[in-house]
Amino acid sequence: MPLSPDELRAFQDGGFFVKRALFRPHEVDTARAALERLYATAQTLRATGDHGGAFFALSAPPQGAVVVQRVVWAGGAEPCLLRLSEDVRLVEPALELLGTERCEQLLCQAHYKMPNDGVAFDWHQDIQHRDKGNDTWRDVTGRGSYVQTILLVDDMTEENGPLEFLPPTAVSLDAAGRLVTDAPGARIDRSRAVPITGRAGDVLFFGPYAVHGSTPNQSALPRRVLINGYAAPGANKRYYPGRGACRVLPAPIGGDELPR
Repeated sequence: MPLSPDELRAFQDGGFFVKRALFRPHEVDTARAALERLYATAQTLRATGDHGGAFFALSAPPQGAVVVQRVVWAGGAEPCLLRLSEDVRLVEPALELLGTERCEQLLCQAHYKMPNDGVAFDWHQDIQHRDKGNDTWRDVTGRGSYVQTILLVDDMTEENGPLEFLPPTAVSLDAAGRLVTDAPGARIDRSRAVPITGRAGDVLFFGPYAVHGSTPNQSALPRRVLINGYAAPGANKRYYPGRGACRVLPAPIGGDELPR
């Protein structure tokens, strides 16, 4: 189903929108079980690195549980996550926003905020992670060339470190639309932050210039999400770790670009 005018307007003006209850409870249960298996695996690793087709970014304290910052290309170790990330409910809106017939999937990441683990993300734009300079990224569409989706695997509440977005008018941006934080007079008006709360199964869509961040989980319950990122063909020039990363979607008929 095409995106609504309100969704397109929200994406253009504020950089994001949410589709409520996009995935059904049993589908979220499958994703949640996969994230739980990945988390259990992380507790046995104790060091950042590749394992089972995914890349685990970890912080191992002297004692207690390993803090999982993220699992990069989580679907490499849990193929059910790749099947979810190629679902038309994610890919078709991404293609409409990109304005392309196909895309390159750069991300399939599991993000964890466990109770009181201290994981937080300062204000940033995802273009900072896509474009590392030295011709690693090119905006081939002229409108960002990248769409990120976040599936809520758990309910996201005001207490468990929800994502928050700042409108473009609340921050200082340079001529290219990039966040400025280190120049004299640079502005970030945190009072205008918009927290995103919702139920498991909701999906957030946003662009590479949307300014967002999150605080630590101060609740007694996990706050986990699955992040999938889709780029216009030809935009990305970087290597991303993980078995089968940077695959093309939709896959060509008879092709082999969808690892299972």
